[in-house]
Amino acid sequence: MRAMKGSARTRANKRLRKRAKGYVGGRRKLLRTIKETLLRAGDFAFRDRRAKKREFRKLWIIRLNAACRERGLRYSQFIYGMGMAKIELDRKSLSEIAVCDPAAFDAVFALVKDALISAKKIEA
Repeated sequence: MRAMKGSARTRANKRLRKRAKGYVGGRRKLLRTIKETLLRAGDFAFRDRRAKKREFRKLWIIRLNAACRERGLRYSQFIYGMGMAKIELDRKSLSEIAVCDPAAFDAVFALVKDALISAKKIEA
């Protein structure tokens, strides 16, 4: 007697249908279309997890640039000064500080500016 897939195939198809919940039309009802749609959705999810990281980094840099320009430096000068002042905060936390706690950002900015002035990279 040959082995048949029966209940295993039913379970596998049920799993696919469960993942396709919320899709419209044949994308939810037809097995071949469900498989194609799920593959495509997985590709987009993989791609966009990385795109999301890029987008947030761009946002943090834009926020930092705005905060630095208000205080008289460019973003690139500020980041260079961060290295000189040996301050190891990342862009995410710096932009959060700049938005939520301007006084703390002013303190960090003062340290950076002092480091730049002592290295004579900007005019006092």
